[in-house]
Amino acid sequence: MFLRVARHTNDLERIVDFYVNILGFELLGDFQNHNNYDGIFIGKHGLDWHFEFTKSHEEANHTFDPDDVIVLYPKSILDYDVLIGNLIHNNISILTANNPFWNENGKMFLDPDGYRIVLSPLKAIISEIN
Repeated sequence: MFLRVARHTNDLERIVDFYVNILGFELLGDFQNHNNYDGIFIGKHGLDWHFEFTKSHEEANHTFDPDDVIVLYPKSILDYDVLIGNLIHNNISILTANNPFWNENGKMFLDPDGYRIVLSPLKAIISEIN
């Protein structure tokens, strides 16, 4: 099974800057004026999932719940530390999560659309499963 997480946005350039330049994903492809939508695919080559962000003439209207999060698990603590450094270097604020697990096992921040993202060391997922 493949997974695509698709979301509408008002600013594709800010999304690319955030997910590619700060979080280290790859721009996998894009399209223009497909049924009045422009879009981008962001992820990592060789994986069976990616994000799709689209933009159209209709404004995006995001209403996320504080517990709606995407959790990213960097493969090593070094990768985790580099990503946290990138966030700090780009003046992206760390938030306090509603769920205390994420405060104890990672850092929460907002993407350009206001969606909550958690970076969590891979060891946290191992402790969740066990």
